[in-house]
Amino acid sequence: MQGSDIFAQEKPARILLRLAPPVMFAQLIQALYNIVDSLFVGRYSETGLTALSIIYPVQLLMIALAVGTGVGLNTLMAAQMGYGKRKDAEDAAGTAAPLALAIWALFAAAGWFLMPAYARMSTQSEEIIREVTVYGRVVCIGSFGLTLESVWTKVLQANGDMKTPMIAQIAGALVNIALDPLLIFGAGFFPQLGILGAAAATVIGQIAAACIVARKGFRRPPRRDAARRYIRRIYRLGLPNILMQSAYTFYILGLNLILASFSDQAVTALGLYYKWQTFFFIPLGAMQTCIVPVISYNYAARRIGRCRATLKASVIFGWVFMAVGTLCFVTIPEPMLRVFTRDELVVAIGRIGFRFIGPSFLPMVTSLIFPVFFQAVGMSLKSSALTVLRTVVLFVPLGYLFSRLGLDRFWLTFPVTETITSLAGLLFYRRFLAHDYVRGKE
Repeated sequence: MQGSDIFAQEKPARILLRLAPPVMFAQLIQALYNIVDSLFVGRYSETGLTALSIIYPVQLLMIALAVGTGVGLNTLMAAQMGYGKRKDAEDAAGTAAPLALAIWALFAAAGWFLMPAYARMSTQSEEIIREVTVYGRVVCIGSFGLTLESVWTKVLQANGDMKTPMIAQIAGALVNIALDPLLIFGAGFFPQLGILGAAAATVIGQIAAACIVARKGFRRPPRRDAARRYIRRIYRLGLPNILMQSAYTFYILGLNLILASFSDQAVTALGLYYKWQTFFFIPLGAMQTCIVPVISYNYAARRIGRCRATLKASVIFGWVFMAVGTLCFVTIPEPMLRVFTRDELVVAIGRIGFRFIGPSFLPMVTSLIFPVFFQAVGMSLKSSALTVLRTVVLFVPLGYLFSRLGLDRFWLTFPVTETITSLAGLLFYRRFLAHDYVRGKE
């Protein structure tokens, strides 16, 4: 079976097992890149490691807009194919490149002018402010590789092509990993650039990935009137994902500001958690990526049973794999921290924090998959509500309240937030099952 045919015929669990491995493998390479990138920067300077933690929310915001746009496009294309309108799906794909370049222009301008002020929000150290500014400006101005790769990847995934994006992400990460030590420390004719070298390696890797997906992902832009119609639908469908990812930016920024009131080392410890998180969240991220076209296709085709089975399979797979993350964070936090840092205060803070965060991984599966499910069936309000609940209503306010009890209690924010969000998602899902369309009454 080719492309979207598998969405209609194979068992949902088998679809995920077929689609997920390429995505997981690509994300594994990306996670290793994140770890290696921070490892080299941490070996170069402790202040550089703190700078990466501070700039992380900005990188997440770029990813949020680029990937969220791609997800909206992916969802629209999958739904059009579910209705049998393949030409409309291909026409919609033509908006990918113009939208990606518009996002790049926004971040290039904002990154250049606003980065110093942003850095001063999180630290008083002039050395860290300088490194945040240098790194941030380079990754923002060079972000066209990231934005183009993100939207073209979703075009390919909507057609069931997981292999090409996997190859692109692996190639981009390997380029980045190879260039990191050369540009950070210098070797041969490569100069020692420090934090600037780390930023340059990141940008070059992203451009390499974009070049690979361009060959199959690029589509000729549609007529202007059609483009406007598609863009409205893309952002109506992609807005929940954009909000979800953007909210990560603002809640991590909020948590950074709370932890900055204790010390720069506390901010670094949180940043190291998110570095390791990318590694352990690979299966969950793959489930989120793979279920969108499957559920969108079958919901449009009114195969509700397949939508439910896909959700169930993704949650079970997520629980199995996330249990491994819980075990590691609870039992070996200190060795995980010492991979990146020799600062004993960072290790002491992170050791306690990791053990509090670890148990939150299991409820996090449903707190993150439910919003994606509702996005895939076009119920953007429910998806957005769960995202806002998790990242705006709970994370930062609870973080502030728990921080008033001390730095150690601050880490309770994570398990409490994920549990409450999962319960709300389950309530929304029960209401979804009672909908007339779902029950076959329309």
